[in-house]
Amino acid sequence: MYISNYRRRNEAVFLVFFIFLLLCVGRLLFIQFFRSSYLTSIANKQHNQIVELEPRRGTIYDSNLKAQAFNMSMDSLYAVPNAIKDKESVINKLNSILGLKHSYLEDRLNRKKSFIWLARKIAPDQAAAIKKLNIKGLDFLKETKRIYPNSYLASHIIGFSGMDNVGLEGVERTYDRYLKGVPGWAVFLRDARQKKLDIWEKMVVPVDGEDIVLTIDEVIQYIAERELDKAFRDFNAKGASIVVMDPHTGRILAIANRPTYDLNDHSQVSKDAMRNRAICDLLEPGSVFKIVTASAALEEKKITEEDVIFCENGSYKVGGRILHDHRPHGLLTFRQVIEESSNIGTVKVAQRLGQDKLYQYVRAFGFGSKLGIDISGEISGIINPPRLWSKTSITAIPMGHEVGVTALQLASAISVIANGGQLMKPYIIDSVRDNQGRLIKQNKPVLIHKVISLDTAMRIKKILTGVIEEGTGKLAKVTGFSAAGKTGTAQKIEPGGGYSHSKYVASFIGFAPAEDPMLTIVVIVDEPHPYYFGGVVAAPVFQKVARDAIRYIKGNEFPVEALAQ
Repeated sequence: MYISNYRRRNEAVFLVFFIFLLLCVGRLLFIQFFRSSYLTSIANKQHNQIVELEPRRGTIYDSNLKAQAFNMSMDSLYAVPNAIKDKESVINKLNSILGLKHSYLEDRLNRKKSFIWLARKIAPDQAAAIKKLNIKGLDFLKETKRIYPNSYLASHIIGFSGMDNVGLEGVERTYDRYLKGVPGWAVFLRDARQKKLDIWEKMVVPVDGEDIVLTIDEVIQYIAERELDKAFRDFNAKGASIVVMDPHTGRILAIANRPTYDLNDHSQVSKDAMRNRAICDLLEPGSVFKIVTASAALEEKKITEEDVIFCENGSYKVGGRILHDHRPHGLLTFRQVIEESSNIGTVKVAQRLGQDKLYQYVRAFGFGSKLGIDISGEISGIINPPRLWSKTSITAIPMGHEVGVTALQLASAISVIANGGQLMKPYIIDSVRDNQGRLIKQNKPVLIHKVISLDTAMRIKKILTGVIEEGTGKLAKVTGFSAAGKTGTAQKIEPGGGYSHSKYVASFIGFAPAEDPMLTIVVIVDEPHPYYFGGVVAAPVFQKVARDAIRYIKGNEFPVEALAQ
């Protein structure tokens, strides 16, 4: 009886252990065949760290290969929250170094993650101070920060990139596909304490971004911005733009706008300040538009320079409206009509030309369509076809009303006169190169079409020289060489309709030297006061930019600081 009970107990114990063994074997088989990949991934996460290797973002250069935007290596701080024991102490220490809010650090360090950013691209002294603390659970990764050495200079052209080196504005955005490169990655080993070892298991090397060379000249850009900024402030303007172009090629040498902003500190900048007004803002150009009417009339042989026009002593009733000049004129030659900027004389010439021909030349000069500049944001402007004109349109369009244009279009139009009659495509990118300097892409001058004959261009050039020598543009006269140009003063349209008697756009378009133009310049000043005439507000900007830029181009090189004297 006793032996029988003992045997049953042994069998029961054996059975329990046998079942337990079967369960263990079953569990091991289950883990091996059904959970192995999951557990392997956990082990890999514990012992391997995948790090993205950031490529070098391409550098942006000016035409003389002076860097305007480049990347600098910086330390970025991250945390492994689970590895940090005394989080409150760590928060206090980081707060004193980085100046971050207590609530921000507390929120991030209390997250149940194995990796979280605390501060990216921090200053070298801050990184050094944190490294001295030697806190377990804190570490650094190298990232690059975009640096703009000239801060505000050419800000509307260059634009900026974000924290992750993705282009957000300007050339940085338009050419991001060239600049950004291709990221790589590496798998680094970690020890049991989750500390990264300088041993990598696998690696894919990043491909660096390509460099962009602009047509912009840093010195000419500085000159243009200096003078535009002075006019913007002196005349309490709402906004201002300037375009400097090589009339023979369409190369943009400078574009600037006001208001502007610092590329290194753009987080609080308004969209209005970021807008590249020179290519995306519409304006009624006023009298600078008379170059189109004058060129068309001469090309179509509707008038000659010495034909006499009666300017009605300053008051002319036509098309149901009364047209005025800024001061009364009687008999003027056609040359004098343009020199004195007579609205009445210009309209009488346009009536001889006819609306269809006028519209044809307006479009031929590049208005009403995009010119194709190689940066985003360009608009086409507005010019209605003749079938949509009113009875008074023939009295408004010839002198720059009922049309919407951009500063860039005006620069291309005046370049037609300067270069002998050709409309050139404007461009701002000279080339794209790899990090060894090898050419990937090279831009060259592109002729859009012929607008007027060389003879007509030369005749208009002489008339525009007279505008500066004898007419409304005397303040644009440059000592040492001749210049040609046209003033403009346009009333702005009120929101409710009708033209304002207190808000104006002052402008000047021109080129220099007149006999062999090296550059064309367009100056637009929006709502200047108390003075608002183009010949008073915009012409002096042209004069100073032309003077200093041509001295520089011709080889009288001197430090940029000297130009400010």
